Amino acid sequence: MYRFLLTPRWWGINLFVVLAIPFCVFMGTWQLGRFEDRVQSHEQAEKQPDPGTRAAKPLDELLPVDKVTSGRPAVATGTYADQFLVPGRKLDDRQGFYVLNMLRTDSGKALPVVRGWLPGSATGARVPAAPEGEVTVTGDLQASENSRSDGVNARGGLPGGQVGMISAATLVNLVPYDVYDAWVTLPEAEAGGTGGAMKPVPAAAPEGSGLDLKAFQNLGYTGEWFVFAGFVLFMWFRLVRREAEALRDIELGLVPEDPAAGPEGPAPEDPAAPDRDVAGTPVR
Repeated sequence: MYRFLLTPRWWGINLFVVLAIPFCVFMGTWQLGRFEDRVQSHEQAEKQPDPGTRAAKPLDELLPVDKVTSGRPAVATGTYADQFLVPGRKLDDRQGFYVLNMLRTDSGKALPVVRGWLPGSATGARVPAAPEGEVTVTGDLQASENSRSDGVNARGGLPGGQVGMISAATLVNLVPYDVYDAWVTLPEAEAGGTGGAMKPVPAAAPEGSGLDLKAFQNLGYTGEWFVFAGFVLFMWFRLVRREAEALRDIELGLVPEDPAAGPEGPAPEDPAAPDRDVAGTPVR
């Protein structure tokens, strides 16, 4: 009864099922692994001491920034140079902007330093001037932002003196010197003159170290792939059952085995064909 599974049409169906189910299981397992990795990273991050409470180290000793060094206090010495405003940044559910200054170090590179946050619009804002002369700053180390970072404006078109993303790739096009692929935020912002007192910007957790929306998206994709694998298997069994029942009905004589008959029954008669009598002779 199941010899129809060896027909060319069913060979194609069987091949699709044989390839689709392992692929769905593989993708579901991979998404589940991504979710478990994020959970493990979150648990490890909770067991580690707060990076901000650890002893400060020279900047070069903490580079490149990773999940271990992100948030660690970094020390750098230099002189403040160019200043930029970073609009569209929230703090305590209020809209405002960061005050970003480039600290030129003895190495020739500049370290972006977020000196603080001010409320309101960055356009036409008056901000406190950066300290003059050589300064030593201690700030929480952060990795360069990307288009997925919170608050980033990747569309461009900002007025002069403003940047939408704190990253070396963006800033190196605006200044005539090299830029570190990192930045720091001062835990205690400087007080400020006519622009008012700036608020310190807290360091953000390293990307991929928490149970964020992406982690639960991985878990959702896991379920979708496994459900799709089950659906493929269910549809294959259903098609096999329907085909076997149709062949059984033909063998029992419940359905005439007429080549001209389709799945809906015998083909309709041609209305233009002449009528015939019982013997099959055309009736004129």
